[in-house]
Amino acid sequence: MVDTTRLTRAVDHFADRLRAAPQSRLQRGAAGEALGLARELASWAQVLETPGAEPRVMPDAGMFAAADQITVAVHDLAVVLENDDQVSDAVRLVEEAQKRAGV
Repeated sequence: MVDTTRLTRAVDHFADRLRAAPQSRLQRGAAGEALGLARELASWAQVLETPGAEPRVMPDAGMFAAADQITVAVHDLAVVLENDDQVSDAVRLVEEAQKRAGV
């Protein structure tokens, strides 16, 4: 099993920052950035778990659910990651999304 601690820590930090962000920051794009990340990570997990199947799109549950959505997506992905390079790639995606979100 691959150690995904770095990944879960990165997403927990991002999620905590989203939860602490004012509504105006979420509306200005932080929530949309988080949803985009959640969708990307969920799709990646589905591709690894069921190759060849069409990934389902994570629905938009609203700006106040964005933190929970990235957390769920990362935890689903962490279970199916196969190597340390994939973990590093996922951490990079989370960190870049957090920077773009401005939180």
